[in-house]
Amino acid sequence: MNVSPDKSQPAGMSEQAPVSAAMDSWFATGGELERCIEGFRAREQQRVLAGAVAAAIDESQVLVAEAGTGVGKTFAYLVPALLSGKQVIISTGTRHLQDQLYHRDLPAVQAATGRPVDVALLKGRANYLCLHRLDIAREEASVSSRRDMSQLERVARFGNETGSGDLAELVELAEDSPLRPRITSTSENCLGSECPLYNDCFVVKARRRAQEADVVVVNHHLLLADMVLKEEGFGELLPGADAVIIDEAHQLPELASNYFGSAVSSRQLVGLARDTLAEALKVASDTNQLGDRARQLEFRASDLKLRLGEDIGRFSWREGRSRQGVEAALEALQTALAEFREVTATLAAESRGLENCHERAELAQARLDQLDAADAPGMIRWAELTRRHFILHATPVDPAEQLQQQVYARPTAWIFTSATLSVGRNVKHFIERMGLDEPRVELLDSPFDYANNALLFVPQGLPAPSDPGFTRAVARQALPLIRASRGRAFVLFTSHRALREAAGLLQDHIDYPLLVQGDMPKAHLLERFRQAGDAVLLGTGSFWEGVDVRGAALSLVIIDKLPFAMPGDPVLQARLDAVRARGGNPFMDYQVPQAVIGLKQGFGRLIRDVTDTGVMVICDNRLYGKSYGKVFLDSLPDISITRDASTTLRFLNELS
Repeated sequence: MNVSPDKSQPAGMSEQAPVSAAMDSWFATGGELERCIEGFRAREQQRVLAGAVAAAIDESQVLVAEAGTGVGKTFAYLVPALLSGKQVIISTGTRHLQDQLYHRDLPAVQAATGRPVDVALLKGRANYLCLHRLDIAREEASVSSRRDMSQLERVARFGNETGSGDLAELVELAEDSPLRPRITSTSENCLGSECPLYNDCFVVKARRRAQEADVVVVNHHLLLADMVLKEEGFGELLPGADAVIIDEAHQLPELASNYFGSAVSSRQLVGLARDTLAEALKVASDTNQLGDRARQLEFRASDLKLRLGEDIGRFSWREGRSRQGVEAALEALQTALAEFREVTATLAAESRGLENCHERAELAQARLDQLDAADAPGMIRWAELTRRHFILHATPVDPAEQLQQQVYARPTAWIFTSATLSVGRNVKHFIERMGLDEPRVELLDSPFDYANNALLFVPQGLPAPSDPGFTRAVARQALPLIRASRGRAFVLFTSHRALREAAGLLQDHIDYPLLVQGDMPKAHLLERFRQAGDAVLLGTGSFWEGVDVRGAALSLVIIDKLPFAMPGDPVLQARLDAVRARGGNPFMDYQVPQAVIGLKQGFGRLIRDVTDTGVMVICDNRLYGKSYGKVFLDSLPDISITRDASTTLRFLNELS
């Protein structure tokens, strides 16, 4: 994108004039953006959204704005944000979108507006190299692992060369590398101003930079951490902000539940044991007793993980405690943690690092005691098993009250925007989950020509989604469609089990590259998909949103079923009980709206540009067999719908 800087202001605009008064001249046909940015196309929906955002900033309003794919919501909020001259926080759903905003979109808008706005990028601690923990990791590796030492030396060279410490710049270090937790800090293990490398700390530098900036780009995790006073990289920005813009706002209520609760995990406990031993070795303490207690803590954490079982997933803590051996394993873990905490208390005075470890042990014990206590009103106690760890959670049933307190704490503009906020042209569900009080609402349809450029196919004759043969039937339905589209397809599933079954069924029957989620990192899968030009990608939840493939490389999206949450999920069950307790209908008031938003996200993968064409297939007969199916159909863009396979195949064959 080529941008021509222009420092002149549109006619009639002055420093004192409301920003909203200038939006028409920026976004209209022949306006400032069309003149300054090559390839920019004026869109009425974008102009309306920009005006609403500007008015919200001018008047410190709360705005909820759904902007369909192609509206151009990013520019619609960046232009008024930069022209306002106010302090603005912009929060995105993912680090990828955060980087895109900071490195691509903001520079383009800055050049077009000609405003000298100071912009900063701020991520959570886990994204920045911690020099102190790097030193500890190198000391450990020097006596334990030659391979780790080689990797750490590369990280050390990066630490000497980087200006930001952002590990995204270290491309050879994978996002899921087990090395990352060892070379980054958390709010618990950070030594703060008493760290020997405090003056060189990348997190401190990033925070200072953000506090001085006019516009700060963060992500939802960091924003929520700040809301609950967890120091995740910035702790003083929200009170000073004049406006907070939340992009991909549909994600916020679910994420907020975790941040307004508490958790303790086996990863935390094992990390605590190992960090304490490393800190003790640095000051030549007698580590015999500490070593015994640390090994016992690690063993007891691992034993509880073993007793909880092998099935990855979420379950109620009450159910988890009833499993054989769990109660005894939990008591043994509590005893081991208490004994470990007592030992750290005797060592805390020897160094700031050991004092920090003692504080972490106390915090872990307090959290474990809280999770083991009787059920508290409004809280859900549940557990989660991953391949390597357990996590015990205490989560609020409904975070609306806490979110409401944050939004209305002071006269700040709050703008919530996403392509998927409404259910059947109504944003009531989102407003209630956020605890908002009569916000301004804008619903802006996509400018894309879905009626002519796309087709929705809902096959007839498929078994019910609960049928054991459903995934096999979906794979059979998908094969002729994939062949007609010459690959170039996403096949999206609501479960990993269905994904793996379908992969096995399809792998010997298609002549195109088959890419399966889990076989390689997500970014690599997407890059291979784009490069191949005729690939078929099978994915689950993480590919339903935040994935942008434009052009002919993606011409077919197949969704196996409506994305209802798993019925056995303990958090879902608690929320349904809460809806029922206040006289609502749990299915229609909560489950259907959540599934509609999820389906809209998956649907949004197909058409990403004005020239895109393609077919969306939803293999779920409940769209027509159940009364609530109409809610889903009414929530989708104005698209042609067919139930005829031959019509669909002709459409695919005619695509260029």
